[in-house]
Parts: sequence; structure tokens; C-alpha cells
Amino acid sequence: MNSLVAPIARCSGMSTVLAVRNLVHDRVRLIVTLVGVVFAVVLINIQIGLFLGFATTTSSLIDHSHADLWIMAPGTRDVDQAVALSERKLYQALAVPGVREAARLNVEFAYFKRPDGGTESALIVGFDPDLGLGGPWDVVAGDVRDLRFPDTIMVDELYREKLGITHLGQIVEISGHRAQVVGFTHGIRSFTQSPYVFASTRTALDYSRIRSDQTKYVLVALSPGADRNAVKSTLVHRLADVQVLATDEFSRLTQFYWMFTTGAGLALLVAAAVGLAVGVVVVSQTLYATTVDHLAEFGTLRAIGASSRYIHGVIIRQAILSAIIGYVLGLTLTVVILHGIGDAGPAILLPWWMAAAMFGVTILMCVGAALISIKKITRLDPAMVFK
Repeated sequence: MNSLVAPIARCSGMSTVLAVRNLVHDRVRLIVTLVGVVFAVVLINIQIGLFLGFATTTSSLIDHSHADLWIMAPGTRDVDQAVALSERKLYQALAVPGVREAARLNVEFAYFKRPDGGTESALIVGFDPDLGLGGPWDVVAGDVRDLRFPDTIMVDELYREKLGITHLGQIVEISGHRAQVVGFTHGIRSFTQSPYVFASTRTALDYSRIRSDQTKYVLVALSPGADRNAVKSTLVHRLADVQVLATDEFSRLTQFYWMFTTGAGLALLVAAAVGLAVGVVVVSQTLYATTVDHLAEFGTLRAIGASSRYIHGVIIRQAILSAIIGYVLGLTLTVVILHGIGDAGPAILLPWWMAAAMFGVTILMCVGAALISIKKITRLDPAMVFK
């Protein structure tokens, strides 16, 4: 390395070459550095992916409802738990200018009896199949219109084994009442792990404790060109003792309730922060050790006139190279893990913007770690080379 000092000092473009040689000089330390980066990337991706997946799952019923406004009891915080309203709210809503359609929606816990005699908790979603507001989506078998027939239900493929369902047309029992499976969906998860079971409003009433003259929600679809805020204000004014929220507002409220009020989301974010902290510590230690091992060489560069900026650039380039390699390996491993989990595990999302943001986080993590080792160089006395 000493034979290269002079040309390197004269050509700042060679700083990258020096950075690469410093990294590969001790392959064990390079591997340790990359392991730290990969560990941090994978852990943060998985934890943030779980956070996004859970958040999306909590509000999926709202986001796919095709409704513009939701009418509910005051104080409702999430879609799975609400106090029933009088059915008259539906007809009052239909009389408001700008309302094109309004439909009942009931979401209620019930007991699903498995064929082997065991029971599972399920969330019965009762909707109007003729209007479709609040109904199932991504149907892969059967037809939503079949739910117009009494005692028919639709469930997601993900929960077939959990509920003991083997085929279309199978007869099951829910809360002591007969039910026939007429369709399957794909990808409709429930955050509570109690599967959504879709049925018509009339059929769902048989499986729940809601009276026939009550409803948990009234879903409103607006006429073309109607002002959503104006219709919302009118509904609040005309309908007594109700809460009216736009679909996006109710979606955010539900996500906030489950992810922060219950503490589930905070646990995932803390785990992601731990992954970042571990990555910073491991990378800092290895970069610091690499820098200390080359103090004599850096001292030589200082002695022959290399600027602090140049030397700092070498160390930061080492960190950036480690970040890029570690990020690529970590992202690849994350994709492999997600592919291996598939639909069998929890919902983990990895959108493109999150992958891009994670690249920036990885660069900052490694550069930040490099700044720690730079302090050692800053205090370096060039005269040490001649001792």
C-alpha cells in the first residue's frame, strides 16, 4: 500500500480504489460489516413491512367498501367494533340530496363450528348483495350474487383450513344456524385473526345478536358531482346521534386505533428501531477497527500533504460501498423470505417506495457509523509516520 501513497494523494479519483482495498484487505471484517448491514436491512424491512401489512389489513373492509361515507354510532373507533343504530337512519340518509345509494352493513363476531366439532371465532359481514357496498372482493370461486339466497356465505381461501372448509357447497354451522359455502375470495385478511365471513344482510342477522330493525353501519354512495363535505354536513345535521366519516377518514381512524392505541404498531416500530441500532453498532465497530488498522497509512497520507477532506472521503466511500453491497444482499434476502412465507404467514408489504427509502436509511446508517471512526483520523498527528 505504501508504494501507492504518492499517486493516490495526487489523484483524488483514486480514493475509491483505496477505499475498496481497505475493505477487501481484511475479508473477515468485511463479512462482519456486511452481516451487520444485512441484518439491519432485513429486520427493518420485515418489521416495517409487517406494520404496513397490519395497517392495511385493519382497514381493508373499509377501503374496499365502494362507499363514500360511513354512518355509525358516536365514538366508533374501528370497523370491527360498533354499537348498532336504528335502521331508520338508512331511510333518513336516502332522503338527503346527493345520496345515490345507502345500504346496511353489519360486522359482528359469531362462532363458526368446524366439521371436527371445534369452534372458531369469525366476523360475519352482512351486506346488500344487490348494491354490493361493503361486500367481498377478489372473488376466485363462486359468484357474489349467489349470496342473495338464504343461508349462503363466502370466505377467504386463506382460512379454509382454519375453518375446516374443503369445497364449494359444503354445509357448515354458524351460531347454531345452517350455512352453505358458495364462494371463495383471495387475500381478504382479518387483523384480529377471526376470518371475515360474508353473507347477505338477512342471513347475517341469523348468525348475530343484532335485531332486524338495527344496523351497525349505513354505507352511502354519492351521486355523480355531489359535494362529499356538503352531504356529510347535511347527514350530521339531519340524523341525530350519529358519527359520519368519509371512507378515507374512517380507514385512518381504524388503522390508528389498532396500530397505536392497542400498542401493536408501536411494538413493530420499536423492533425496527432495534434493528437499525444493531446495524449501526456492528458497522461502526468494524469500520472503526478497519480505520485503526490503517492509521499508519492514513498518517503517511497526512504527512505528504493529503487533505483531511480526502482522507475523510476514503472512509466515507468505504461506508457507502458497504451500504450498497449490504443493501442489495439484505433486500434480496428479504424478498426470498417474503416469497417463502407466501400467503401462509402474516401480511408483509414491501412497496417500491419503502425499498427506496430503505436504501437511503442504509446509506445514512453506514455513513453515520463512518463518522465515528473519522474522529480518530481527525486527531491523528502526521509526525507519527517518522517515529
